[in-house]
Amino acid sequence: MENSVNTPVRYGIVGTGYFGAEMGRYLASRDDAAVTVVYDPENAAAVANELGARAAGSVEELCRADDVDVVVVASPNWAHLEPVLLAAEAGKHVFCEKPIALSYADCAAMLEATSAAGVLFMAGHVTNFMAGVRRTKELIADGTIGEVLFCRAVRTGWEDPKPSVSWKKKRELSGGHLYHHIHELDLVQSIMGPARIATMVGGNVAHVGDDFGDEDDMLVITLEFDDNRFAAMEYGSAFRWPEHHVLIQGTNGAIRIDMRDPGCELLTPEGHERFLLHRTQEEDDDRRAIQLERGTDGPIMYGSPQDRTPLWLTGVIEEELDYFQGLVNGRDPLPEFAALTDGTAATATIATADALTLSLRESRKVAVEEITGAS
Repeated sequence: MENSVNTPVRYGIVGTGYFGAEMGRYLASRDDAAVTVVYDPENAAAVANELGARAAGSVEELCRADDVDVVVVASPNWAHLEPVLLAAEAGKHVFCEKPIALSYADCAAMLEATSAAGVLFMAGHVTNFMAGVRRTKELIADGTIGEVLFCRAVRTGWEDPKPSVSWKKKRELSGGHLYHHIHELDLVQSIMGPARIATMVGGNVAHVGDDFGDEDDMLVITLEFDDNRFAAMEYGSAFRWPEHHVLIQGTNGAIRIDMRDPGCELLTPEGHERFLLHRTQEEDDDRRAIQLERGTDGPIMYGSPQDRTPLWLTGVIEEELDYFQGLVNGRDPLPEFAALTDGTAATATIATADALTLSLRESRKVAVEEITGAS
């Protein structure tokens, strides 16, 4: 399906919570797009009224609607499979928020359905669209830091009790920190390729009781790649000293992407250079101010459909949806984003996450091919 740039692309949005509502607002603001139908068992009416759309009575109704060209899946993590399969069955392009699923098996079913239908299947791995991340990948591609040998990614903080226990804190519904905060694992694999061996230790060490969910609050990961390359990762809400960064070590230099004190640094024998994480200094400053205001709880962010995303996140959403809208209108995918367009990168990330989950459960190293069945 290819749309004329003179004909607005008609979007249906499944899930109009914090993120889905904001994506809807941006799409509705464009001259070449419209939000025509939304579905959400709790939030649909208010968001539909705001966007000039109608509220569907079911996911199936939305996906089969004649006035929907593209389906955006922004429902909670556990509720992605059905809308993706129904959209593919109806011949609609699909944009699915991260994590696209909570198991490799569900990802594989999504890939099979969208591939057979010949529709786009783009994963909402928004970190890839940050200006500093794109610049980092350009520097790696042109050999500035040599061959990448090692990555270290950390996303940690401390979480205090909330007034209620969100679904995001329930492992069965969110996947826990590893799946819900899949961005860092996805970024590491976008730089190093799919992991070969996965190991994870950890547990719920500081958040047990009725005031908390059942997700593990401390996860420590090692990944092994082909050609004697490695990565280490830390996730969780049991860390009083908050960190959020990705460090990439090469044979001729290193790059540090700091998400907490936003900005990027390039270090080579020739010198040291700083560059922005987001599009503008204002966006970097906005993110920095939020982190300072929220203190050690900074990595644990919540929102309702009435809340607006901060300036830095709004900017990345715009970049991501601009790119997706171009694909729908017939533009070819850029090489750096090609694996995001068909779901293969997101599926490879979930395969590694599943291997890590198995490693934690069985206290052993796990080959990712145990999950994928590859030989």
